[in-house]
Amino acid sequence: MAIAIENAEFTRDTAFARIKAIVGAKGWSTDSDTIAPYLTDQRGLFHGECALLVRPAATAEVAEVVKICARASIPIVPQGGNTGLVGAGIPDRSAVLISLGRMNQIREIDALDYTITVEAGCILADVQSTALSADRLFPLSLGAEGTCQIGGNLSTNAGGVNVLRYGNARELVLGLEVVLPDGRIWNGLKRLRKDNTGYDLKQLYIGGEGTLGIITAAVCKLFPNPKDIQTAFVALRDLDAALELLSRSKSASGDRVTSFELICRQPLASAIQFVHGVRDPLEEVYEEYALIEFSGASTNSGMQDAMESMLADAYETGEIVDATIAQSDAQRSELWRIREAVVEAQAFEGGSIKNDVSVPVSRVPAFIRQANSAITTLMPGARPVAFGHCGDGNIHYNIAQPIGMEKEAFIKEWGPITKTVYDIVVSLGGSFSAEHGVGQLKLAEMDRYKDVLELDMMRKLKDALDPAGIMNPGKMLAPRS
Repeated sequence: MAIAIENAEFTRDTAFARIKAIVGAKGWSTDSDTIAPYLTDQRGLFHGECALLVRPAATAEVAEVVKICARASIPIVPQGGNTGLVGAGIPDRSAVLISLGRMNQIREIDALDYTITVEAGCILADVQSTALSADRLFPLSLGAEGTCQIGGNLSTNAGGVNVLRYGNARELVLGLEVVLPDGRIWNGLKRLRKDNTGYDLKQLYIGGEGTLGIITAAVCKLFPNPKDIQTAFVALRDLDAALELLSRSKSASGDRVTSFELICRQPLASAIQFVHGVRDPLEEVYEEYALIEFSGASTNSGMQDAMESMLADAYETGEIVDATIAQSDAQRSELWRIREAVVEAQAFEGGSIKNDVSVPVSRVPAFIRQANSAITTLMPGARPVAFGHCGDGNIHYNIAQPIGMEKEAFIKEWGPITKTVYDIVVSLGGSFSAEHGVGQLKLAEMDRYKDVLELDMMRKLKDALDPAGIMNPGKMLAPRS
C-alpha cells in the first residue's frame, strides 16, 4: 500500500516506521541473524552493516520506500541474489538494504514475440526454465544461475559462457522498469526491436550497479531453443592456435559458435585433483585447451558435420593436437563440468588473487604470456590460473599462492599483483573489469585507469539523476575529494 509523506520534516525513526508499514511484517527485518547473509559478499572480501533490511513485494512498495529514504536522506543499497564478486551490493551501517528477492514473478512470456517479462527477483535459472517450457532459449548463463537474480544480472551487465553468440546482458534487454532515486517509477517495459526516439535510457541502468536507480522488471529477448548442439574439448598447439581455431570455428559453423572457452593446464590440473568426478578428458597432458560448442536451431542443422570437419582440418594444419567430441548429453555435461570445476578447485589451492579482465580477442595470447612472465618474476612460485571466455576476450586471470606460502602473506600482495596485471591489460587496449563490475573492489582502478573525461561524464550523470547521492553510494564512483 502507498502511504503519503507529509511535507513536514520527520526523523529517521519515523521514516523507518513508515517503511515497515508499507512493506508489512514479511517485508522488513532488523534481526541480526536474518540480516547476516545479506551483509557478506560471496568471496568474503566485504562485510557490511545495515540499519534496516527491506524486502518489498511489488514495484509500488519499492517506490514508496525510496520516496521516504529520499525525503529523509537515507542511503539505499539494492541487492539481488548477493552473488556479486566486487562488493556492489554490500551496505554500510547507515543504509537501508532493499532486497528484491520477493519480486519474483514471470509477468509474461510471448513465444511469438520472442520476449519474456520478468521481475527483478526472478532467479536466472527460473527464467531459463520458463523460456524452455515455451521452446525458447534465454541464453544468459553463468555459474551462479541457480541463485543469482535477473535484476542483479542486469545491474552488473553479466556475461557468462554464451556471450560470443548472444552478447552480454546489455544485448538481451528490450525494456526496463526502474524506480528512480526520487521514488518515481519509469515504465520503460517496451518490447520494441526498434525505437529511434532519443537516448536509450535503459542502458544507463544496465551495468549501473544500482547507482542511478533500482531495476524492478525487464523485458528480455528470447531465441530459438537449439536442437543440434555439438561440444568438443581440444588440446591446442599453443595459445596462438586458439585464435586460429576460433576463426576456423566461426567459418565452419556459419558463425554459430555458442561458446569458446580457453582453459590452461594449471586450472585443469587443480580441477582434476580437487573436484570429485572430474577427470582428464584426453589421454595426454597438454598446456592449453579449448572447450568449443556449436548450436543450431533445428535437429538437421548440420552442426555435427561442421564440428567434425572443422576439427579434422585443424588437426591437419596443426592447430590442435588432440580432441574429443561429446557423443551424448551426459558426455556434454561432463565436459562442461570441467569448466565449472576449474572455478571450484581454486578454493583448495589456498590464497587466490582474482582478476576479471578483457583484451581484444586478437591479444589474448599476448596478454597471458606477458602476465605470466610479469607475475612469476614479481613473485617466484606464484601460479597463474588462466581460463575463460576467449571467444569474447574475457580472461579470468587468477593467481594461486606459491606452495608453502602463508595465505595471509600472499593476499597482502593483492595490490602490487593486480596493478601488474592491470597495467598489462590497459597497455593492450583492455579493461580491468570485463563482466564482474566495479563495486567497491575496483574503485581505485577507476581513478587510475579510466579516462578523466569519461569519469567526468559519469559523475555528471550521477549528479543529475541522483543529486542527493543516496543510491548505492560509494560504489562504482569514488566520493568526490
